[in-house]
Amino acid sequence: MTKLASKPGNRAALVTMYVGAGLTVLAAASPFIDRATTTVLADHIRAGYPTYGPGEIDTAVNLYTVVLSTMGVLGLLGWLGTVWAVRVGRGWARLLATGMFAIGAGVAIVAATTKDTSGDVGLAPQLGLLQILPCLAGLAAVVLLWRKAE
Repeated sequence: MTKLASKPGNRAALVTMYVGAGLTVLAAASPFIDRATTTVLADHIRAGYPTYGPGEIDTAVNLYTVVLSTMGVLGLLGWLGTVWAVRVGRGWARLLATGMFAIGAGVAIVAATTKDTSGDVGLAPQLGLLQILPCLAGLAAVVLLWRKAE
Protein backbone atom coordinates (compact mmCIF):
# COMPACT_ATOMS: atom_id res chain seq x y z
CA MET A 1 0.00 0.00 0.00
CA THR A 2 1.41 3.38 -0.99
CA LYS A 3 1.39 6.15 1.54
CA LEU A 4 -0.79 9.12 0.69
CA ALA A 5 2.20 11.50 0.65
CA SER A 6 4.19 9.35 -1.78
CA LYS A 7 1.61 9.46 -4.56
CA PRO A 8 2.73 11.80 -7.39
CA GLY A 9 -0.44 13.90 -7.33
CA ASN A 10 -0.09 14.37 -3.60
CA ARG A 11 3.37 15.89 -3.91
CA ALA A 12 1.86 18.44 -6.27
CA ALA A 13 -1.00 18.93 -3.83
CA LEU A 14 1.48 19.63 -1.04
CA VAL A 15 3.17 22.32 -3.13
CA THR A 16 -0.25 23.78 -3.89
CA MET A 17 -1.11 23.74 -0.19
CA TYR A 18 2.08 25.64 0.65
CA VAL A 19 1.13 28.22 -2.00
CA GLY A 20 -2.33 28.42 -0.43
CA ALA A 21 -0.79 28.96 3.01
CA GLY A 22 1.31 31.79 1.56
CA LEU A 23 -1.76 33.35 -0.04
CA THR A 24 -3.55 33.06 3.30
CA VAL A 25 -0.74 34.97 5.01
CA LEU A 26 -0.97 37.63 2.28
CA ALA A 27 -4.76 37.89 2.71
CA ALA A 28 -4.40 38.15 6.49
CA ALA A 29 -1.72 40.83 6.16
CA SER A 30 -3.67 42.81 3.56
CA PRO A 31 -5.63 45.02 6.01
CA PHE A 32 -2.36 45.98 7.73
CA ILE A 33 -0.68 46.71 4.41
CA ASP A 34 -3.74 48.64 3.22
CA ARG A 35 -3.83 50.72 6.38
CA ALA A 36 -0.19 51.72 5.93
CA THR A 37 -0.44 52.42 2.19
CA THR A 38 -3.60 52.78 0.11
CA THR A 39 -6.37 53.00 2.77
CA VAL A 40 -8.81 51.25 0.44
CA LEU A 41 -10.79 49.85 3.37
CA ALA A 42 -11.09 53.21 5.15
CA ASP A 43 -12.09 54.90 1.88
CA HIS A 44 -14.69 52.19 1.25
CA ILE A 45 -16.19 52.66 4.71
CA ARG A 46 -16.12 56.46 4.32
CA ALA A 47 -17.97 56.19 0.98
CA GLY A 48 -20.63 53.91 2.49
CA TYR A 49 -21.06 55.99 5.63
CA PRO A 50 -20.44 59.64 4.74
CA THR A 51 -21.60 60.82 8.17
CA TYR A 52 -18.91 58.77 9.97
CA GLY A 53 -16.13 60.76 11.55
CA PRO A 54 -12.48 59.70 11.62
CA GLY A 55 -12.93 57.88 14.94
CA GLU A 56 -15.82 55.77 13.69
CA ILE A 57 -14.01 54.94 10.48
CA ASP A 58 -10.91 53.97 12.47
CA THR A 59 -13.03 51.73 14.72
CA ALA A 60 -14.57 49.99 11.69
CA VAL A 61 -11.14 49.50 10.08
CA ASN A 62 -9.81 48.08 13.36
CA LEU A 63 -12.72 45.64 13.55
CA TYR A 64 -12.16 44.44 9.98
CA THR A 65 -8.44 44.10 10.69
CA VAL A 66 -9.11 41.90 13.73
CA VAL A 67 -11.68 39.78 11.87
CA LEU A 68 -9.50 39.28 8.78
CA SER A 69 -6.41 38.55 10.89
CA THR A 70 -8.32 35.97 12.91
CA MET A 71 -9.63 34.38 9.71
CA GLY A 72 -6.06 34.29 8.40
CA VAL A 73 -4.64 32.63 11.51
CA LEU A 74 -7.41 30.01 11.52
CA GLY A 75 -6.93 29.46 7.79
CA LEU A 76 -3.18 29.04 8.22
CA LEU A 77 -3.75 26.49 10.99
CA GLY A 78 -6.10 24.64 8.62
CA TRP A 79 -3.47 24.61 5.87
CA LEU A 80 -0.73 23.41 8.21
CA GLY A 81 -2.92 20.70 9.71
CA THR A 82 -3.90 19.47 6.27
CA VAL A 83 -0.30 19.54 5.04
CA TRP A 84 0.70 17.46 8.07
CA ALA A 85 -2.09 14.93 7.43
CA VAL A 86 -1.07 14.52 3.78
CA ARG A 87 2.67 14.34 4.57
CA VAL A 88 2.27 11.58 7.14
CA GLY A 89 -0.17 9.70 4.91
CA ARG A 90 -3.34 9.84 6.98
CA GLY A 91 -6.17 8.14 5.14
CA TRP A 92 -8.59 10.90 6.10
CA ALA A 93 -6.36 13.68 4.73
CA ARG A 94 -8.44 14.05 1.57
CA LEU A 95 -11.61 14.42 3.62
CA LEU A 96 -9.89 16.99 5.83
CA ALA A 97 -8.69 18.94 2.78
CA THR A 98 -12.18 18.86 1.27
CA GLY A 99 -13.77 20.01 4.51
CA MET A 100 -11.22 22.79 5.01
CA PHE A 101 -11.78 23.93 1.43
CA ALA A 102 -15.55 24.03 1.93
CA ILE A 103 -15.24 25.98 5.19
CA GLY A 104 -12.62 28.37 3.82
CA ALA A 105 -14.48 29.02 0.58
CA GLY A 106 -17.74 29.56 2.44
CA VAL A 107 -16.21 32.03 4.88
CA ALA A 108 -14.34 33.88 2.11
CA ILE A 109 -17.40 34.18 -0.10
CA VAL A 110 -19.53 35.41 2.80
CA ALA A 111 -16.83 37.94 3.78
CA ALA A 112 -16.51 39.21 0.22
CA THR A 113 -20.24 39.46 -0.58
CA THR A 114 -22.12 40.34 2.61
CA LYS A 115 -23.81 43.71 2.38
CA ASP A 116 -23.84 46.00 5.37
CA THR A 117 -26.42 48.59 6.41
CA SER A 118 -25.17 51.06 3.78
CA GLY A 119 -26.38 48.68 1.05
CA ASP A 120 -22.87 48.09 -0.25
CA VAL A 121 -20.62 45.13 0.54
CA GLY A 122 -19.04 45.70 3.92
CA LEU A 123 -15.54 44.63 2.95
CA ALA A 124 -13.79 46.63 0.24
CA PRO A 125 -13.97 44.52 -2.96
CA GLN A 126 -10.19 44.49 -3.42
CA LEU A 127 -9.70 43.02 0.05
CA GLY A 128 -12.62 40.64 -0.49
CA LEU A 129 -10.98 39.22 -3.60
CA LEU A 130 -7.76 38.67 -1.67
CA GLN A 131 -9.74 36.52 0.78
CA ILE A 132 -10.87 34.31 -2.10
CA LEU A 133 -7.40 33.71 -3.61
CA PRO A 134 -6.35 31.02 -1.10
CA CYS A 135 -9.55 29.15 -1.98
CA LEU A 136 -8.32 28.71 -5.55
CA ALA A 137 -5.23 26.93 -4.22
CA GLY A 138 -7.52 24.92 -1.93
CA LEU A 139 -9.66 23.82 -4.86
CA ALA A 140 -6.56 22.80 -6.83
CA ALA A 141 -5.19 20.85 -3.84
CA VAL A 142 -8.49 19.01 -3.34
CA VAL A 143 -8.65 18.08 -7.02
CA LEU A 144 -5.04 16.85 -6.94
CA LEU A 145 -5.65 14.78 -3.80
CA TRP A 146 -8.76 13.08 -5.17
CA ARG A 147 -7.39 12.49 -8.66
CA LYS A 148 -6.32 8.91 -9.24
CA ALA A 149 -2.61 8.42 -9.79
CA GLU A 150 -1.86 7.78 -13.44
